[in-house]
Amino acid sequence: MSLRGEGMENNLKLLRKQKGYTQIAVQMKTGIEQALLSKFENGERIPPTETLMRLADFYNVSIDYILCRTDNPNLNK
Repeated sequence: MSLRGEGMENNLKLLRKQKGYTQIAVQMKTGIEQALLSKFENGERIPPTETLMRLADFYNVSIDYILCRTDNPNLNK
């Protein structure tokens, strides 16, 4: 599945939904507040590097994949 061309916020939402998680579930597993997750997914805020690393590890994808820099989720992981 290619997410290229979509914004980072769409990738975050799609990754979460593909795993079957709610924002609350992601919060409980990552420690990232649900309100922030919502803002990241809606494009209202850009996650800092540390948060991007935590989300990439959680979803088992590369940061480049989250940022729409590649279609390959394993690149530079």
